[in-house]
Amino acid sequence: MKSTKVLITGAAGFLGLHLAKLFSKNNFQIYLIDIASYEKKEYPENCHFFNCDVRNVKLINTLFGQIKPDYVIHAAAALPLWASSDIFTTNVEGTKNIVEASIKNKVKRTIFISSTAVYGVPKKHPIYENDPRVGVGSYGQSKIDAENICFQLINKGANITVLRPKTFLGTHRLGVFEILFDWIHDGKKIPVIGTGNNHYQLLDVDDLVYACCLFIKKDNKKYNDVFNIGALEFNTIKGDFEIFFKAIGSTSGIFKTPAFLVKKALWLFEKLKLSPLYKWVYDTADKDSFVSIDKLINTLNWKPKYSNSDALIKAYRWYLKNYKDIKLRGSGVTHTVGWKQGILGLIKKFM
Repeated sequence: MKSTKVLITGAAGFLGLHLAKLFSKNNFQIYLIDIASYEKKEYPENCHFFNCDVRNVKLINTLFGQIKPDYVIHAAAALPLWASSDIFTTNVEGTKNIVEASIKNKVKRTIFISSTAVYGVPKKHPIYENDPRVGVGSYGQSKIDAENICFQLINKGANITVLRPKTFLGTHRLGVFEILFDWIHDGKKIPVIGTGNNHYQLLDVDDLVYACCLFIKKDNKKYNDVFNIGALEFNTIKGDFEIFFKAIGSTSGIFKTPAFLVKKALWLFEKLKLSPLYKWVYDTADKDSFVSIDKLINTLNWKPKYSNSDALIKAYRWYLKNYKDIKLRGSGVTHTVGWKQGILGLIKKFM
């Protein structure tokens, strides 16, 4: 019997690795595309690796013609720390190349991993899929532009699912979370912007990849739509951190800060390239930030397994187990390495 072929872009990243592992368990043939290098020893044996930039339309079309994938999960993206030009070309032109190649090669369904960053800093919650989209910074706007390409093609009959995940974490997730975990490891107080009494929804990566798998296994025309995805159970930032600290036996605690002054300082540090924290992160940090996932639950018959605190605990325990190796990796601008702390490293000394 012929195995179903799944092609994953952005496959060298944190999400790509988890997608490959889950689809391998479900006996799919897995084809992985990324511009970055792969840690092949971390991937299942039944993976086929390709180094390819999603902006290279000629090579993308060649690969699609050779592979003839049944399904595509488009997770490749330039992150907010990248140059603005790279963000737009990767996230917009790259998405256009992938979805058009999918249509040309009769892919049964393409899943585009967007972001709840498309909502900007909304004033009301929960946020629904039909609420206004307001791009904050190049990353947020690029995701809106990429979504628009998908929506235009859906309206023409293309089988495309757009997923808007909340910030997700899990094993192998570093990036900004490595900064948080580094401070906790060293027993530092964790500054929060404001009081920490706001509700901030996260998402465990295992819940995200399971939803992707269900979309493919249960393929249906009603999936040609946009869906929010996040944790179902979450507390205030303060409440989730209290559960988290207790579970891991940490002496850390949260440190409240004046939101207005801290945001101004972080804005200046960002402009001076002294801090890895970008505008959308610190602008939303003291506000409620959660989406409705009712549409996804009702349409897909899916339900998240992990709460915010569950996700944090699981990710941190993996971090502790792999601490020495993580520190040997150095820093970068992806989610699979830690980010340079810059001035935050100096502030850490006083916490």
